[in-house]
Amino acid sequence: MTPADLRSARSLPTDIAEIEDFSPGRGAVSPAAILALIEWLSGDEAHALDEADLIFGLGRRLQAIGLPLDRLALHLRTLHPEIIGRSIAWAPNEPIQIRDREYGDVSPLFAKSALWKAMSARQTVIADRTDNGDQWEQLDTFAGRDLVELMVVPLCNADGPVSAASFGTRRRGGFTPAERQVIERIMPSLRNVCELRTLRQVELSLLDTYVGPMTAQRILAGRIRTGEIETMEAALMLCDLRHFTELSNALPSERVLELLNVYFDAVVPAITHRGGEVLKFMGDAVLAVFPGYDAARSARAAFKAARDILGRIDGLRFPDTQLQAGIALHYGEVSYGNIGSGRRLDFTIVGPDVNLVSRIQGVCSETGDPLLMSQEVADLLEVETVSIGYRRLKGFKEKVELFAITPSPLEEKDT
Repeated sequence: MTPADLRSARSLPTDIAEIEDFSPGRGAVSPAAILALIEWLSGDEAHALDEADLIFGLGRRLQAIGLPLDRLALHLRTLHPEIIGRSIAWAPNEPIQIRDREYGDVSPLFAKSALWKAMSARQTVIADRTDNGDQWEQLDTFAGRDLVELMVVPLCNADGPVSAASFGTRRRGGFTPAERQVIERIMPSLRNVCELRTLRQVELSLLDTYVGPMTAQRILAGRIRTGEIETMEAALMLCDLRHFTELSNALPSERVLELLNVYFDAVVPAITHRGGEVLKFMGDAVLAVFPGYDAARSARAAFKAARDILGRIDGLRFPDTQLQAGIALHYGEVSYGNIGSGRRLDFTIVGPDVNLVSRIQGVCSETGDPLLMSQEVADLLEVETVSIGYRRLKGFKEKVELFAITPSPLEEKDT
């Protein structure tokens, strides 16, 4: 039994006992038992449960009122660039199974299943083993369970993609008409509680995808007014794709976008893997921040991410071009907050140190160095760096000493 099962089990006996008292036995369920289940789905307790606890509680309660339920699953669609939805499945005396479904993982059998029919037609589908051409039994949620009948009910939200709930039984003859009616009666309440969870997930997914987790936390915390500024110290990275203008002029736009996405697929995961966060995509450039209370740790994380990026890009091979990047690193203080006007705002970082990392990246383009850093970063690293001398940077009165690295650190393998 999973921790989620154990948590729910402690809160269920009283409620289930009350529901069992209402149940008149096989083939019929009292209106009082149905009402008790609807009130539970609509109440504060179900509202506060996570997905695992919700489906565990629902499965146990449906069993308690007499439904021969051997498999219960929620198939919740979402808006995410990589994940099409999430399956949460329950069966008696088994751990809850939760699986995120990526677009490429969707089985071809899904398009021929009762699940797809219910979601696409927005109608309840009842399928059994005699249905020709219906391959629901082969889907991983139901395969190998000897289910006799599957009842799939769409969860039609106010807008957006349609989710579904599926109810399976091994009992010969399947669900009775009265049992199917019970399921139909509770569906509006189940739809509402699932829609709330779907909206929460969509909210988090979209914010995380488009603005990043750090900014998402600020937005969800209500810090969205213009002028709300936070000052922090962080390692800064600016990664720029070289010769992008020449590339975009020489190749078709579709090919340029394809190469840009390959380039970003090399850059972004390397940053997030090391604890950084992408703040801005500026054309072909990426501005990232590595915040933290430990300056040395932040600087080293930024350096390792830069090394990972250069290694990944160096490993890319194309018949029509060779991608190259220039990366600048600096450690300093930035102001992070809202800028904009009225209802059109954006989160960004500003300050002299942001300007400095931008100017350092410009030197990368001039010298051809793949990686340059300020003395602030060089002093915090545990690798050998080489000074390329003092440079006069636009907008700065004093010359700034910049540092490169020897080839060996880029060849190291870090686990």
